Amino acid sequence: MKRWNRKMLTIGAIAASLLIVAGCTDNTDNMEGMDHSNMQMGQSDTSKSDPNQMNHMDHSNMPGMNKVQNMDEPAGSPQVLTGTKFTLTAKESHLMVNETNMRTAMTFNGTVPGPQIRVKLGDEVEITLKNELDEPTTIHWHGLPVPNNMDGIPGVTMNAVQPGKSFTYKFKATVPGTYWYHSHQEGVVQVDKGLYGSFIVEDPKEKKADRDYTIVLDEWMEDGEMDHSSVNMSTMDMGSMDHSNMGSMNHSKMNMGSTGTGRMMSDAEMMPMMYTIFTANGKSGSSIEPLTVKEGETVRIRLINAGFLSHPLYLQGHEFKIISSDGQPINNPPLVSGQLLNIAPGERYDIEFVADNPGVWLLGEQSKNPGASTLTIPIVYEGAKGNYTPDNEQRPVINMTRYGEAAKAQFSLNDKFDLEYTMDLNTATADGHFIYTINGKTFPDTDPIKVKEGDLIKVKLINNSPEDLHPMHLHGHFFQVLSKNGQPISGSPLIKDTLNILPGEEYEIAFKADNTGNWMFHCHDLGHASSGMVTQVNYEGFKPDFTVDPNAGNKPE
Repeated sequence: MKRWNRKMLTIGAIAASLLIVAGCTDNTDNMEGMDHSNMQMGQSDTSKSDPNQMNHMDHSNMPGMNKVQNMDEPAGSPQVLTGTKFTLTAKESHLMVNETNMRTAMTFNGTVPGPQIRVKLGDEVEITLKNELDEPTTIHWHGLPVPNNMDGIPGVTMNAVQPGKSFTYKFKATVPGTYWYHSHQEGVVQVDKGLYGSFIVEDPKEKKADRDYTIVLDEWMEDGEMDHSSVNMSTMDMGSMDHSNMGSMNHSKMNMGSTGTGRMMSDAEMMPMMYTIFTANGKSGSSIEPLTVKEGETVRIRLINAGFLSHPLYLQGHEFKIISSDGQPINNPPLVSGQLLNIAPGERYDIEFVADNPGVWLLGEQSKNPGASTLTIPIVYEGAKGNYTPDNEQRPVINMTRYGEAAKAQFSLNDKFDLEYTMDLNTATADGHFIYTINGKTFPDTDPIKVKEGDLIKVKLINNSPEDLHPMHLHGHFFQVLSKNGQPISGSPLIKDTLNILPGEEYEIAFKADNTGNWMFHCHDLGHASSGMVTQVNYEGFKPDFTVDPNAGNKPE
């Protein structure tokens, strides 16, 4: 399988964006049993823009517009779909991220995010993907323990769905919680352009909140999209250039130079400078729809990070508790205030609070990233007037390894494991671009973790990258976090499928090999994954039920 690299990003990338003209940046018919009364997505109203203006525009000379389908109107708000049978149509559309910024997006059913799918525990689910893009795609059900042939990984579990073709995913919803779905075909591009949505498995026995909001976080570049694959930036003089306008880029083929000091800028340094529009459910800044609450109500907010960057969030005016991580419950979560909840790429956190402080408040990012001020989600009590007060006070981040109450769990550090494996996560350079390695190798040359059904596996994850974060995601399984930097987890048992590892950190995790197949285990900074940080968990004796088609254009990351 071909590996797709996101090249090293430097200040030269910003300069190049000034030399290239930026391009501009159907609902399913299977909606049985829909009930929208309690499912509010926090989406912005697009009625302020005039979609009819698009009908009179000449798109023929606009970069990036020649392949756009069904582009008459900007993408609207996502639906909430209930039932057991669904259709998701992948197609291009316009996305208005704020009052002035429109870009071409890849969408499911014409919205970013795509429809929220809500099913009940135990449901047998059928979801048909119709591909109306002009390139192959798939859907991966992030965090859901589905059968291997339903996992949506091109070249690993299936062949990519070709333009004009369909594929039906079938699986049982076996574990309640907050999940999401997204393309796994060249995800560094397709997910970056908006091809994702939320997926909720409801437990009928769980007490429902009075308000249940879902917010999908993401980041975008300023001026639409560009392909810089032919741009050589190694000799550009950055001294007198205006860096204020930055277009979105195809990262896979960029060849960059240095900062002018001889040091290559790391991915961790460059990405926040390039991705400066932060969105909640596809909207940014004042275009983000407020979350309406009523005094005395219990409010649940499901937070999903679909982007490249971590987002530390602060909830003003209220104590809250974190009731789940990656969809899995936290034992006896305490109320917290004055602290930040950090959400890394691929992670999900559900928080809950009682609306006991009438007024207008803010759920927003507090970080030094240039885009932080655009991630501002108002929380407005019914009848309240005015606006929230910005708050830039420095606050600590909640330590999830100490949060909640300890309880008996499936694994402990003293257990005997059938297999112990170490993953040295690192950053290197090759041919003028960054690569991201596992034990010194890049995918597909990384060594798979070979397991047998029923094995108990312990994995040590060590981030030796000098500056890059690595949110590691295991497909098809949940794992339990056992220790951080040699110290046992002292809070609630922490069950996850995505774990963010900062430079210099070391974690030990454990899982049971209880879902036969060949499963991806990769960094969910998809730029890192596309540049090598991927391995697999392969079950002994397993044979996929499909034959790899060399003409399918399979690009698993």
